[in-house]
Amino acid sequence: MGRSSSSSGGGGADDGGEVLLDHEYKEEYVRNSRGMNLFACTWLPAGKRKTPKALVFLCHGYAVECGVTMRGTGERLARAGYAVYGLDYEGHGRSDGLQGYVPDFELLVQDCDEYFTSVVRSQSIEDKGCKLRRFLLGESMGGAVALLLDLRRPEFWTGAVLVAPMCKIADDMRPHPLVVNILRAMTSIVPTWKIVPSNDVIDAAYKTQEKRDEIRGNPYCYKDKPRLKTAYELLKVSLDLEQNLLHQVSLPFLIVHGGADKVTDPSVSELLYRSAASQDKTLKLYPGMWHALTSGESPDNIHTVFQDIIAWLDHRSSDDTDQQELLSEVEQKARHDEQHHQQQDGGNK
Repeated sequence: MGRSSSSSGGGGADDGGEVLLDHEYKEEYVRNSRGMNLFACTWLPAGKRKTPKALVFLCHGYAVECGVTMRGTGERLARAGYAVYGLDYEGHGRSDGLQGYVPDFELLVQDCDEYFTSVVRSQSIEDKGCKLRRFLLGESMGGAVALLLDLRRPEFWTGAVLVAPMCKIADDMRPHPLVVNILRAMTSIVPTWKIVPSNDVIDAAYKTQEKRDEIRGNPYCYKDKPRLKTAYELLKVSLDLEQNLLHQVSLPFLIVHGGADKVTDPSVSELLYRSAASQDKTLKLYPGMWHALTSGESPDNIHTVFQDIIAWLDHRSSDDTDQQELLSEVEQKARHDEQHHQQQDGGNK
């Protein structure tokens, strides 16, 4: 994957980077294997030669993007000492493609795989023999992207943070097989039509009005009805993950999920936790919180979620971490059950 233009932003940093207080932010465009320009952004710990704890690669959700929507995530992780890299998918954000259109989910995953691995290869710190650990962080649909990236290269990734991941269709939302067949047939006729009925996801995902207004005012976010082929691709990948792939997931992961999430049901994360073959897996449910845990909650709630995410990353980024020190399966199950009961007791708060 080649780079077609330099990063944006001036500031006082070298290489076009802009120094923002305690972290550095860069933008660039990279060209994928199909000749499309994709927007990429990077947050680095302050100080050009400061060695990051690890590399974190962002996989954003459907209809949003990295540079603005996930800016808070990039900044917080960079301040915590991580080098963070994001890529806008085809048809999303500032990347090429019809806005809101996902013609092939596998190509979307392929683009991320090519860019993320190119970043690792280009790390000058690796050239010096110091191999940094690599984590994926996927939100909602990005959770499915992260899981599929790991299944492509199971030995490549150190672990993943999954924020309200899309990896199963909730039982009460599952379409009849006949509907799926009709949807499949129509995608070859009118793939880009905005004819799929849907509720207002923005109101359902973001608890704070300020964030809702920000998303609606962001020209890089797609806010219309889902396009027909996009809806089919999301349905197809969700069903494939649920029926065929979840049990193959073996990397260490942390799932964080709001107990009052109306976009991806917490049962989705429950299923992933139960099904995955991973030995190191943690599920954290937050009673009363909604879908957009990292940006759409109150400042206190967002702080709590990031405390858990950063603590999990820190423990698995240290050279001193001994796998035997990680939680045993029994301890994890006990914690999971306790959190599940808390969610049941307090989910309506």
